[in-house]
Amino acid sequence: MILILTASLAAVSTVLYNLFQKLTPAQSNPALALSVTYGVALGTTLMLFLFYPAGSLGAAFQKLNWVSFALGLAIAGVEIGTLLAYRAGWQISLLAIMVNVVASLALVLIGVIFFKEKLTLINLLGILICVAGLVMVNYRR
Repeated sequence: MILILTASLAAVSTVLYNLFQKLTPAQSNPALALSVTYGVALGTTLMLFLFYPAGSLGAAFQKLNWVSFALGLAIAGVEIGTLLAYRAGWQISLLAIMVNVVASLALVLIGVIFFKEKLTLINLLGILICVAGLVMVNYRR
C-alpha cells in the first residue's frame, strides 16, 4: 500500500508541477518566480522534521554527502529548464512526455551500466516502444 501511496503522491505532484510551471506568468522574472517557489518548498520540507526528527542537526549533517548538493543543482536545472521550455512555446501535453521518456532512457543506461541492473526481453521491447512514442510525439507534418 505504501508503494501505491508514494507513487501516487509523486504522480499527482508531477502533474501539478507541470501545470503550475505552464501557468507561471511569462512576464514574471524567472529567477524571482523560482526563488519564491524554493522558499515555499523549503518551508514545506522543514515541516518534514515533525515526521522525521533529526535529533542533533550537527550529527544529521555529518551523514550527508555531496549528493544532496548535486541534487539541489539538478532540481534547479529541472525547474529552470521546464520554465524556459514552456516560455519558448512547448505544449504542456508534449513537454512532460518528451522530457520523461528521454530521462527514462538515460536512467535505463545508467541502471544497466553503473548499478548492474538486468533488462528482460519485455523490458527491451518497452524501451523500443518508448523510443517510437518519442519520435511519434515529436513528429511534425
